[in-house]
Amino acid sequence: MDSQELFSSDLSQAKAGDLKNIVLQYTRYWYLFLLGAVLSISVAFFYLRYYAVPQYIVSGTMLIKDDKSGQSLSNADALSDLNTFKATRNVDNEIEVLKSKGLMERVIRELDLVTRYYVEERITDREIYGEALPFRIVRNGLDSTMTGKSIIIHLKKNNFFDLEDYKGITTSHRFGQKIHKAFGSFTVITAGGQYNVGTKIIVYFQDIYQVANHYSQAINIKPVGKTTNVLNISLIDPMPERAKNIVDKLMQVYNDEAIDDKKQLGTSALKFLDERLKFVTTELSTVEKGVASYKSTNSLTDIAAQATSYAEQATNYDSQIAEWATQSEVLESLENYLKNNNNSIVPNSLGIKDETLAKLIGRFNEVELERQRMLRTMQPTSVLIQNTNEQLADLRVNILETLRNIKNGLRISVNNLKASSRQFQSKVQRAPALERELQEINRSQAIKQNIYMYLLQKREETALSLAATASAARVLDFAKGGDYPISPNKQTIYLMAVLLGLGLPMGGIYLSGLLNNKVRTQQDITSTVSVPILGEIAHNDENETLVVTTQSRSPIAEMFRLVRTNLHFAVAGKENIVLLVTSSMSGEGKTFFSINIGSSYAATGKRVLLLDLDMRMPKVAEQLELAEKPGIADYLTSNKILVSDIITSSDKVPGLFIAGAGSVPPNPAELMLSPKFAHFIEELKVNFDCIIMDSPPVGLVADALTLAHYVDLTVYIVRYDYTKKEQLSIVNNCYKNKTLTRPMIVLNDAKAKNGSNYGYGYGYGYQIDSKSKKRKKPTNYST
Repeated sequence: MDSQELFSSDLSQAKAGDLKNIVLQYTRYWYLFLLGAVLSISVAFFYLRYYAVPQYIVSGTMLIKDDKSGQSLSNADALSDLNTFKATRNVDNEIEVLKSKGLMERVIRELDLVTRYYVEERITDREIYGEALPFRIVRNGLDSTMTGKSIIIHLKKNNFFDLEDYKGITTSHRFGQKIHKAFGSFTVITAGGQYNVGTKIIVYFQDIYQVANHYSQAINIKPVGKTTNVLNISLIDPMPERAKNIVDKLMQVYNDEAIDDKKQLGTSALKFLDERLKFVTTELSTVEKGVASYKSTNSLTDIAAQATSYAEQATNYDSQIAEWATQSEVLESLENYLKNNNNSIVPNSLGIKDETLAKLIGRFNEVELERQRMLRTMQPTSVLIQNTNEQLADLRVNILETLRNIKNGLRISVNNLKASSRQFQSKVQRAPALERELQEINRSQAIKQNIYMYLLQKREETALSLAATASAARVLDFAKGGDYPISPNKQTIYLMAVLLGLGLPMGGIYLSGLLNNKVRTQQDITSTVSVPILGEIAHNDENETLVVTTQSRSPIAEMFRLVRTNLHFAVAGKENIVLLVTSSMSGEGKTFFSINIGSSYAATGKRVLLLDLDMRMPKVAEQLELAEKPGIADYLTSNKILVSDIITSSDKVPGLFIAGAGSVPPNPAELMLSPKFAHFIEELKVNFDCIIMDSPPVGLVADALTLAHYVDLTVYIVRYDYTKKEQLSIVNNCYKNKTLTRPMIVLNDAKAKNGSNYGYGYGYGYQIDSKSKKRKKPTNYST
């Protein structure tokens, strides 16, 4: 039967027990875990009691008013219709403003947070603030060199105190007294806190920029919702009262600065409006004077009315000219009529309105009628007729003269009317140009006047807005909270302490396992080599080499019997067997195993011979306390010594025989290769049921390899916590290259820490005999 098939179940069981072995590897150091947990919990308690600084969170809410939605009155509203002065407020920008270092510096300065106060206690210094302060320091002018330094106030009786500066110089003062030092002057005034006489208060001066930078980073500002302008402002600090003051003061300072900005903008707007009003007033006055001058120069009042009047007058003139032209024609007809008709009645003036002409024509017609009446009774040559003719001739001359005069007067009047008509026609024609020029002047005047009225209105609005400036934000909730600390979390600290207390030993054990190059568990072997494992041998607590006897029921004896049983199956029930026992180096327990496995076989009634073939360092005879006598080396080098001369029976184990190594030869390997040694082995096989060869370590010399062809099976001893892991490659190479006959590994010196079945047999009465024996000093046998 193949050995790999024979022990495949054992290998699978070993793999199945890997997790258990790993757990056992750690649990056997339970005391380290217990110690680590106790120490870590103690350190956590000490840390929480004396060093941990509780942290409190406070928060407040503030509404950022939106100018666009009419939630605030801005000083720039007067000019909001001008893009240059249009102001909008973005929540993200306001968050950055609230977190700015400049704003926080003002908060720190107004709250005087650059000065910290600590009460000196036995282990650590405890910070105090607010109502807990026994005094306050009013700085009148401290030098910048005090930044990062501290002074100590020792409280005394009767309102006195001792001041110890950073140089260690101590002076006595009274509260309220102004103190002058080389680093500046200040006053210590009493506050509400009460402390015992002799209490030391440490006053620490900080850099305002560093404090502002710390709090600007520590402050947490975020919108309450995605679509809201409400901000939640929170701060975590060891002093809840200080955190509340900082949050409240930050909201106040933000509003104050926003109001100051608005006032500054309003003042600038007023100044701008006043300057523009002054300039526009001058321009408007100039334009108005230009309008008056233009109207005065062009004799204008109302151009449209004047143009209508001019047109009407021109029409009147044209009518008069036409009328007078008619009268002139009438006069021309009268004149022609008078010239061509001597004895006729002259027509009336025909509409000519001239009294002289009318009287002359009337007189002429009267005389003409008188003449015609007279002609009816008189002769044309009559004196009266002649006188009448002369009178008519004179009247005709006068009428013609009058007609000429009237004609000349009409001509002059017509010419004058034509001139006047042309003048008014010219004015009518110039009216559109004058109107256009006047409209341009009026337009400029209207623009200047509108600008003036606009600026005047905006100035009044700005002045009103400046007088009633609204805040940029409204505090919804002042800072609240800080009733309970949010850190340190005691449960978390203790949990982490326990984990650390358990993790450190675990890490140490794991690290020691990584750094340890010795075989510690069966997994170290199965993961490295493919050689079957025959069994394990427990640690020997007895001060005896021989632990297997017919009456022994100890765990180690039962383990040897288990290995014997496995060997029986490994050799497939063969009656006469030859076993080779070897290892990687000296001290792994080859001799111890060889003696006890031989005793185990002898207990079954077999004749067992143990050959001490480690001729360089023989130990079998010494371990069994045998008397000196010739050994194998003597037999191989001498023809006088018989086989029976070198074999000795054991007094302690019936059926166990021993052949010692004898004298130390110079050439052990050559002796084992000699024909006599082969004959020696063949002779022994005839006389013994089981031959066990205790050979030298195969990792040091080649003696074991020369014996391989004599044996049925090779037992390779690996000792826990002794054999190096890299030495396992020796047996693995021998197994692969078949330089050893059927090698199988036996794990020696197994303890509970190796994850072995140490203690096998407990509970079944196998250890009754050991309880009756006197316990000796424990001894570990390595050979």
